Amino acid sequence: MSTTWHDLLPEAEFPAEGKLAIRLGGWHVLVLRADDGSYRAVNDRCTHQAALLSPGRVRRGAVMCPLHGARFDVLTGKCLGAAYPDLRTFPVRVEAGQIAVEVPTEPPGPNEMPVGT
Repeated sequence: MSTTWHDLLPEAEFPAEGKLAIRLGGWHVLVLRADDGSYRAVNDRCTHQAALLSPGRVRRGAVMCPLHGARFDVLTGKCLGAAYPDLRTFPVRVEAGQIAVEVPTEPPGPNEMPVGT
C-alpha cells in the first residue's frame, strides 16, 4: 500500500485544545497533541460504533468516543478497557515547525469511514 505525506499547518498554529480533525486523501484524521508534547494521528472513527472521535474528550493520554465512551490510547491507538479493535494510526512528523501526516493513497473502505459521512 502506498502512502503520501500531507502538510497540515505550522506547529505554532495547532489548536490550543490539543486536537485537530481534518480530511486527508479521503481519510478522516484526528491529529492529537500527546501529553509528552508529540503529535499523533488516528483514524477519526470509533471502532465500536463508527462514530467520529473528534468531538470526544482527550484526557490522560486517551481519546473517548462521545457516543458510547470507548477509550483509545492516543500514542498507540489501542482500545483501553474494552475488546474493541484498535484504531488505525498514521505517522506524524514535524520538520521546520511544520506538522505533516502520512496517509494511504487509497481512500478508506466503508469499514474505516465514520457513519454519516
